[in-house]
Amino acid sequence: MVADGGSGEDEFIGRFFRPIATDAAARGLLDDAAILTPPADCDLVLTKDAVVAGVHFFPEDPPASIARKVMRVNLSDLAAKGARPLGALLALALPRDVTGAWMEAFSAGLGADADFYGCPILGGDTVHTPGPLTLSITAFGAVPRGRFVPRTGARPDQAIIVSGTIGDAALGLQWRLDPARPGFARLDADTIAHLADRYLHPRPRLPLAGALRDHAAAGMDVSDGLIGDVAKMLSASGCGGRIFAARVPLSTAARAAIAAEPALFATALTGGDDYEIAATIPFAEVDAFLAAALAAGVPCTIIGETRAQSGLDLLDPAGDPMVLERLSFSHF
Repeated sequence: MVADGGSGEDEFIGRFFRPIATDAAARGLLDDAAILTPPADCDLVLTKDAVVAGVHFFPEDPPASIARKVMRVNLSDLAAKGARPLGALLALALPRDVTGAWMEAFSAGLGADADFYGCPILGGDTVHTPGPLTLSITAFGAVPRGRFVPRTGARPDQAIIVSGTIGDAALGLQWRLDPARPGFARLDADTIAHLADRYLHPRPRLPLAGALRDHAAAGMDVSDGLIGDVAKMLSASGCGGRIFAARVPLSTAARAAIAAEPALFATALTGGDDYEIAATIPFAEVDAFLAAALAAGVPCTIIGETRAQSGLDLLDPAGDPMVLERLSFSHF
């Protein structure tokens, strides 16, 4: 996101991004690159996620909410690795009908999140596109050397845990798509507002990073759906496991929607957009992990256990297997 003297792009960057790129590493967005000094005795953690209008958000969503989503989905990846943010690069592909007012609201939301989460904007790129609005962030984080929490570290006979609650965002999306369906038709305004907000505004679990570094064998953020993402983590680790459906933590709002339309339980388990953390914890470490997570303000729940046999089973309260049409969202 380097400003080239006197051009329209220079004016665009100067108006919308230079005011929020105040970290010294950004060099005022006047250079071809930023400069970042890694903290001593730390490894760098790099992640990149993109969001596309009509795929990850609705084109009519508030611009500040879109900015927060693209920032927070990347911060969620850093949290799952036990990392703290260092900075981010932003790329925007903007349709020509994007207005100055839209950009002002977008940059204000982005700047507010950059400040709140300690993840300064260090640069990036801006281009026009004939296609849908597309945004991508490359986020940089740091972990103490050798303390990165891998997806590949799960072993048999460990607890499977998840942070927060599952399914709110997926149900919020379904409400946006069909507010008249049985699960939503009789919910009160506060319940709907909770589900809608969880879809618009992910909550990256950065406060959980220390507990994960200290106790987790494996971790990843739940972006595509709880069941599918846990299955990916266990497969990458060369083991399998089981999840007990009755233990999956649900919010009061999600429970109300599912009570009205039981088929929405499968949506909650597989729909994605949770941006919670799934991890495996050696059983000897579980109590210490749960205590550390609670002290960090992020309650976690044991939902299952790993095993040597491959595959992931989802069990109902009677202990019988539950069959799902799909395990998670997939772009391909």
